[in-house]
Amino acid sequence: MSRDARPVLVVTNHVPPDRAGAFQALHARESIELALFGGRSHHATGAVEDPGVPHRAITQRQAYALAASGRYRAVIAGTAGRTALPAAWRGARRGRVPFLLWSALWSHPRTPAHLLAGAPLLRAIYRDADAIVTYGSHVSAFVAARGARNVHVAPQAVDVAFWSAPATAPHRPPGARFVALSVGRPARYKGLPELLGAWKMSGFGQSGEVLELVGEGEEAVGPLPGVHRAGTLDPAALRNFYAGADVLVMSAIATRDFREPWGLVANEAMHQRLPVIATTAVGAAAGGLVRHERNGLVVPAGDAAALAGALRTLRDDPTLRARLGAAAAQDAAAHTFAAWAAGFSEALVSVGAGHEGDR
Repeated sequence: MSRDARPVLVVTNHVPPDRAGAFQALHARESIELALFGGRSHHATGAVEDPGVPHRAITQRQAYALAASGRYRAVIAGTAGRTALPAAWRGARRGRVPFLLWSALWSHPRTPAHLLAGAPLLRAIYRDADAIVTYGSHVSAFVAARGARNVHVAPQAVDVAFWSAPATAPHRPPGARFVALSVGRPARYKGLPELLGAWKMSGFGQSGEVLELVGEGEEAVGPLPGVHRAGTLDPAALRNFYAGADVLVMSAIATRDFREPWGLVANEAMHQRLPVIATTAVGAAAGGLVRHERNGLVVPAGDAAALAGALRTLRDDPTLRARLGAAAAQDAAAHTFAAWAAGFSEALVSVGAGHEGDR
């Protein structure tokens, strides 16, 4: 049988900088074309103008015609947007090519609009998709419980070479005894109030403890002993902050509208040998990257007392911090762009549309 030379169509809303390398790795394996429709994003890093692979700008409705055109050997679509996903799904069915859902969801939003329309649609797609590619085991379990079949994992990844490279100028406040770092966008699900509550409950800030807040909007936080606001940092500067800190704290909570799909800052920090304190609402913990007492500490979401206890534990035990940090770097090393692309290749092969199966 001759190899199908048509590319795979990937319908998504944008390409953030930390995803470009992953799409390039997938294109090298499978030959893809991105159909980018813009729209709302939960990424704080914005989008790149050129992702380094064939791409075109579309409206969400145009996904139907593209998917049905016969120019692609398979169609992959994510869950972003209002009409792009159903358009791509129905177009693939019209074009009689395999349809693969790329899902980050391990909880459905509980807004009235989603309960009336979005959730039933997603359940139908879970059951009908030829394959589903997920962020991790937490998403796989969620979709399998809702009728999905043929589920594959594409492990979340960052640029390993960059984030594991030695920091050029590790940042640590003068005289700091213990430095905790929080990196995130200004969104309620990130759990900043819970983190600040835990910080106050711990009595930190009086004896050399410092909490560094990195991200847009953190300057709005009121004065609190030991809390520093760093604002938005470029990747090289952020790597310096990781290198100078003692722990990354991910204090996410589950809200009515959203649950953290993953949190790539976990990967970034772990490459710098930084242990992670994460809540159970963080996808990187639910999905198996951050593991309790292996490479970090995992605490119940919304439990400020548990979060405070984890902070005190790591402040008081530098030997534990070093052990968890070493394991963090080892575990994050497996989450590469190549591994992410391999997850998609495996899914494409399973539906008879993968070039990797020819090799």
